[in-house]
This record gives sequence, C-alpha cells and structure tokens, in this order.
Amino acid sequence: MRTVIQQPIPSHFKPETVGEVWRVPYQIRASEAKAWSVEHTLSPASTDRVRVCLLAIDVQNTFCIPGFELFVGGRSGMGAVEDNVRLCEFIYHHLDRITQIALTMDTHSAAQIFHSVFWVNEAGEHPPAMTLITLEDVENGVWTVNPAIAASIGQPDNEQLQDYALHYVRKLHYDSKFPLTIWPYHSMLGGIGHAIVSAVEEACFFHNIARNSQTLFEIKGGNPLTENYSVLKPEVLEDQNQQAIAQKNTAFLQTLLSFDAILIAGQAKSHCVAWTIDDLLTDIQGTDPALAQKVYLLEDCTSPVVVPDVVDFTDSANAAFQRFAAAGMHLVKSTDPIEDWLQM
Repeated sequence: MRTVIQQPIPSHFKPETVGEVWRVPYQIRASEAKAWSVEHTLSPASTDRVRVCLLAIDVQNTFCIPGFELFVGGRSGMGAVEDNVRLCEFIYHHLDRITQIALTMDTHSAAQIFHSVFWVNEAGEHPPAMTLITLEDVENGVWTVNPAIAASIGQPDNEQLQDYALHYVRKLHYDSKFPLTIWPYHSMLGGIGHAIVSAVEEACFFHNIARNSQTLFEIKGGNPLTENYSVLKPEVLEDQNQQAIAQKNTAFLQTLLSFDAILIAGQAKSHCVAWTIDDLLTDIQGTDPALAQKVYLLEDCTSPVVVPDVVDFTDSANAAFQRFAAAGMHLVKSTDPIEDWLQM
C-alpha cells in the first residue's frame, strides 16, 4: 500500500469554537487558503483523477449548536459538536482529496404541515411541539387544518386542504413512515438557526478557495405540504387526486452519482441522514447495485436523535447503517487513514 501524506490542519481552526456561532472572516481566509494552496502544492479540483464528493447533511446551527431548536446531542449529550470537530478536521486533512463539498440545508417557514400553526383543535389551540398527529387523530377531528393559514400557503379552498391533510397522514401511516411529528420551529429561512455551523462553513470556504472548487448548497424542506427528511425525495409526492405536489431531486442524485466516491456525514443519523442514504440506496439498487460500493458513511461524523428519558433513536439508526453496509456501502471513521478505505 502506498504512503499518503495527510495534510496538516491550518492554525486558524479552533476545536473549542465549533459549538459556537461566529462570523467567518472571508477575506482573511481567502488569502490564507491561496497561500496554503501554494505552500502545499494543491492542484485545482478539476484535475482530480479520482473525484470525491463530501456530502454533509444539514450541518446547521438549528441541529448542531447546544441550546438551538433541535440540537442533536446523541447519547454523549454533545454529539453534533463532537461530530463537527471531526468533520472539520477531516476536511482540512483531506483538502487535496476532496473534489467538491455539497451541503444540504433544511429550510422552513412557519406555516408548514409539521409546524404547530398549521393545525388546531376544537378549542382553536395549536398542538405543542413534539406532538405526534396520527391518522386516527385526523379521522376523528382531534386535529384539523387551521383555516386561517390556507390562503397564505396557496391553498384558498380550506375543505380541499383538510382533505389533503387526511390524505397526508394516511399516506404516512400506510407507507410505514414516522407519524406526522409537530417539530419545534427550526431551520427558519433567514434566521440564525438556518445557517451552516460557523466552523464547518469556514472549512468549506477554505476548501473552496484552496482547491478552486465551488461549494454546492442544496436546499430542501420548503414545501408547506410535505416533510422532507431526505434531500432526494419529499415524504409525499402527490395529493389526494394523484396530482403532483413535489418531485424527486433527480438532478442532485445524478450529481452525486457522477463522482467516483461519495462520503456522507451530517445530522441527524436517525432522520435526515438515514432517509437520504435510504433514498440513494433505493435508486442505486434500481439501476446498478454495484454503485453502492462508491458510498462511504462517516460514522463518527453523525449522531442520532436522543432525548433523555423520552426517546432514543440510536439503535434504529445503527440498524439502518448496518442495512446500508449489507447492501455494499462502507462504514468508516474519519480518523482512520483515508488510504486504508478509499481507493485513491
């Protein structure tokens, strides 16, 4: 096996700041990245013989900063912060090997089907965050669509919207998906929670300048009528009349599969990461199962949702990853020598 020299980590990276929000000094980092590229003889990403994509899913403040709306603590209590320290170190260590970085961004507004304001009970009250709305709830009128928001989301016929809501929860029920969860308001477009974690943004920007490789930002989750855990496909694609309300993200899927290797990290392992990988695997198995071999899951750069004494998705997330591995994908650690697991 040939020896591959690992890139050093630039002195500006401070692991103790990964769990904080701050402004990236773009002009300073750009100058440093250009100098770093010359010092370490980094070639433009366009010349890479083996093209590697790092896909970082929803590495945003809302999921990754303690105290924010849906912080993913994992069993350690600081999971997403610990993951992002390793993710940043991985990016810096492998600036010369990562061809492009793709960042997905969960993106929401207030009036969406998984937020409180969308629903009311007979008393006109909204469901509190973390309420599970079941098919039985909607069939029995425990929760109905809030008529005051219909027109503002492009649905002027409230009766039709109510019919759609019933169709939606029925679809989730019979497709054996998670029941409709009323999430806290999170990843709000234009808000600080929506932003990429500062340290990760800085690392991606540094890579962008050092390798002349534009960071790819992929937005998901803006449709008011469906959840969108996976960046590749919304939870529901059609309304009660079999009319399309959303589409699969075929263009992004094709972009990912155009690379020789796809490395996947991000939050949360049990939800948006698992759903995205599952959709990727479904497409691969429908076209060429051997393509699964090009996917590498950075297990130490992702954590499951754990709410102490309430819910723990660790076991189900691990089971999903084992299923992905059985299909040919690779479970790896960012701290292992990349040449041990990636054919470069």
